[in-house]
Amino acid sequence: MKELTKAEEQVMQVIWNIGQGFANEIMAAYPEPKPAYNTVLSIIKILENKGFVKHETFCRAHRYSAVISKEEYSHRYLGSVVERYFNNSYLDLVSAFARKENFSVEELEEMRKAIDEAIASERS
Repeated sequence: MKELTKAEEQVMQVIWNIGQGFANEIMAAYPEPKPAYNTVLSIIKILENKGFVKHETFCRAHRYSAVISKEEYSHRYLGSVVERYFNNSYLDLVSAFARKENFSVEELEEMRKAIDEAIASERS
């Protein structure tokens, strides 16, 4: 799967948030500062070509929706980062963050709880 550029990701975030919409609805939901209308249309076309967005035609207007969910993209993107930067090891990723970030005790306990829940889920 291709990765999104920053501009493409911003448009996808809007589409993921609204579910589906016409270009004017996407523009209305876009945070400030808003890019030019034609810029957003160009990015949407790129996203369609990459397979992230599809459209339905109503008269001469297109209603856009995501083909790939935010969760699916983030999972694939994280997997790509782990593969490229952490020798395909999630353990290396977690270890790197644990060493570099200043996590509070509460945050570390929440992480441990999430890991314990994942372990319990895998065992059952």
